[in-house]
Amino acid sequence: MTDKRRKKSTKQEEEFYVAPAELKKMLSEYYEQEDSETIPDELAEAVHKIAQGLSYNRNFINYSYREDMVGDALVKMIQAVRAKKFKLESGTNPFSYFTTVAFYEFINRIKKEKRNQEAIQNYQEINYPDLMHEQNSNVYVKSETNVEDEE
Repeated sequence: MTDKRRKKSTKQEEEFYVAPAELKKMLSEYYEQEDSETIPDELAEAVHKIAQGLSYNRNFINYSYREDMVGDALVKMIQAVRAKKFKLESGTNPFSYFTTVAFYEFINRIKKEKRNQEAIQNYQEINYPDLMHEQNSNVYVKSETNVEDEE
């Protein structure tokens, strides 16, 4: 049997991949700093790569607000880094921890966008028929009396 899964190209792998051991090392160096306000560029770039890489996952790539999802995930992951939420002594993989944080932020953004879209749709359903009758009498809008006549 052949493996039907496609392998990532090395260029794509290098662009988005963050080695867990390197990430753990960067986090431990950051946690040891006295000035915890300034996040090192390498650590910030690693967090950005995680969010960007996840955004190209087949579950998220086709959303028009994909960059908003990445932005939300970055904010949440940077907050987690500054608050030192990842426990180095836990023995877990920091890459998977931050990927999970990003994943749930992506899901939250999708839920927010869905609520916004539903609110817009409800507004349109309620107000557009009235506006169409008031503003332009030449526009045909199927009225409820026409529906009863057809039955």
